[in-house]
This record gives sequence, structure tokens and C-alpha cells, in this order.
Amino acid sequence: MLGIVRGALFAAVLLSMTNHAAVGFAHESAGPEAVIRTLVRANAELDMPTISRFMAHDADITSYTIGGRKYVGWPEFEHDMQEEFSSVAKLEIPITELKVWTKGPVAWFTMELDYIRYVGEGPNQRKMVLPLRESGVLEQREGRWVLLSWHESLRNMQLGAPVAQRPTTVSPQHLVGNAQLPTTTDLSGEWDILEVEDDKSYKATLDKAGNGPYTQHGGRFVTTKFADRLWQGTWQQPGNDREGGFELLLSEDGAQAKGVWWYSRVGSQKNIPPREHGGTYLWKRLPPPPSTR
Repeated sequence: MLGIVRGALFAAVLLSMTNHAAVGFAHESAGPEAVIRTLVRANAELDMPTISRFMAHDADITSYTIGGRKYVGWPEFEHDMQEEFSSVAKLEIPITELKVWTKGPVAWFTMELDYIRYVGEGPNQRKMVLPLRESGVLEQREGRWVLLSWHESLRNMQLGAPVAQRPTTVSPQHLVGNAQLPTTTDLSGEWDILEVEDDKSYKATLDKAGNGPYTQHGGRFVTTKFADRLWQGTWQQPGNDREGGFELLLSEDGAQAKGVWWYSRVGSQKNIPPREHGGTYLWKRLPPPPSTR
């Protein structure tokens, strides 16, 4: 979770609480919901000590974020979070839905939130919104609740919709739903691609498997996984010596896709944490997708 940008799990404690009271309450006697809200707030406030306090550090705990990113144990996750905190001007993480269940010393939750990151200052500042869906497990240890494991995925990408508000005129899409394209989905054709934050457009010509060149610095897309309309892959741009990954949600009719992209290497700079730098995509297939009959 918390990945991407890492991060998602974590955002605003009750407005009636002060910063000190919120952390103190979670530390002394809070239930699992208050701990989750404290973690979200700590993430938004770039407060690594509080995140560390309320997350388990077991060496074998495994968690997942968007784009296939996997964390085992605490050190790698902590490193990526510190990298994210150093790369942003500020974070906002409003929770739009949170449900928690408890049985004995174990609790589990589902949550929806918007991970909003700001990079740069003044007129050059860029805003990126990732609508995320979370689930996870907490355990009560020595009288205190701690987060054990979590899983994070993208919710429906409604580019241009007001932050933290659900569109009411568009039917929601889900990564797994009843109306799906055939298992062997044909991704071929010419795609018009818009990088939303930079208002940058170019075209890609893909084969059935979703591989092919695009008209930006001699770039090429490679699809690594496609299942239940979730489309994942990598991109390379020899023209400016950059590469990275992407994750899209294909529409039910196969005519467009929405999602995110990020860097994994910029020139000699390697091991860039996923979603630390990137943006949002809008893909449209031209002409209409081939018949699936």
C-alpha cells in the first residue's frame, strides 16, 4: 500500500482531534480504526516515526501496491517511503470510505482514498491524483494495534473529476466485473495517448499482445500482464534514455484506457521507486477496436 507513490494507506484523523491528541490517542488506547486514521494522517504529514510505530516490522510480512510492487519486511518499504517524502512538496490523502471489522486480537479493513501529491513550487507545481482502494490486517500486540499486511489497487480512474468526490453520472468500473472482454483481448491498433498533467499527446501502434512503438523519443511499449481489464507493462524511450512502467484499466468496450505511468530509470539514475515520478494517462484507440466475434 503506500506505494507510489507508495502510499496510500494513510490520511486524515478526525477533524476534532489535534495532532498531539490524535497520535496520543492511537498510542494509548485506540481501536484499529483510529490507528488506521493515524497512519493515514502520518503519511500525509510525512511523519515516518509515527508510521514506523504503528506498523509491524516482522521480516516475513508481505504487502502489495499498484504496478506489481511487492514489499517483504520493513526496510525496503521504509526506504521507498523516505524517497517519496523527499520528492514531494506536500501530500493530501482524504479518506472517502473506511470499514473495519474486529475479532479478538485481529482486525481487517477496506478503505478508499485519494493519494494527492504535489511536486515543485509556485507556478511550476504539479498535482497528481491517484484514486486508490486498500485492504489490510491489524493485530493487537501487548495492548496496542499495529498494521501487519496490506494490499493496494487503483479504483476507477475518473480523470478530471473533483478530488475525493465520486462521479454520479458515470457507472462505476471495477477491476473485476461481470461484463468483461474475452480472456484473449486484442490490444492491437493505433492508440492516441494523452499525458494528462503535461498535456502531452502522441500515438502508439500496438500488436494484439499490446507491444509496439510510440511517437515519443523513439519509445516502445511492452505489455507484461493483462487480466480482467487490468493492463500492465513497461516503456522505453531511447531518444532521451528513459524507461519505466505503466498500469491501465481498459474500458469494457475496449475503446479507451485510463491509468498511471512512472519512471524506473532516467539516464544513469536507476532504482527510482515506482510512482515517485510520473503522471496519469488517457488512452483512446483509433479506429474502434476490432470485432471480438
